[in-house]
Amino acid sequence: MQLPERDTVLEGTRVRLEPIDQAGLEELAPALWREEVFAGGFGGGVAAFRNHDSFAEWFDGYRPSGDESRTYLVRFDGRAVGTTSFYNADYRRESVTIGYTAYSPEVWGTTVNPEAKRAMLAAAFDGGAHRVVFEVDNLNDRSRAAVTKLGAHLDGILREDRPRADGSKRSTVVFSILEQEWPEVRAGLDARVGD
Repeated sequence: MQLPERDTVLEGTRVRLEPIDQAGLEELAPALWREEVFAGGFGGGVAAFRNHDSFAEWFDGYRPSGDESRTYLVRFDGRAVGTTSFYNADYRRESVTIGYTAYSPEVWGTTVNPEAKRAMLAAAFDGGAHRVVFEVDNLNDRSRAAVTKLGAHLDGILREDRPRADGSKRSTVVFSILEQEWPEVRAGLDARVGD
């Protein structure tokens, strides 16, 4: 299994996932540095938003890093509207996680997430992944619904496995898509993106 090269751009019909850099991060800040984005659990919740002054500074310490990750700026019709990442790539087990995803409220419920996930899932499975994982805060109903709608299967819940920014304990809901499930998931995403 391999992740896309660090400079690889992933593309959908109207969505483009670019490796994030400082200029992209600054362009993205007005779209995401908003309390309603964090209220759903992004970044550990609203406390993370309230305890920092700069999106770029906060995000640089928050996003996944290292050889097991790739972080993207998500563009929709050319506008910076979100971010998403590959992380926890386990090359031996042929598994990778997709997450650290957030979008501007203006694109919630649109084709942005299905298109972005379609591009990422294709890159993962084309790169030899057997299993793609999604981890969601148990309080984040919007993300849980979105992952379920993608066609991912519920694996289980990791009870109180990490702290949120406010010190409360988060339980993580784990979903996955297996290689043999990808053709059906892909067909469902293609139908949604084509709408």
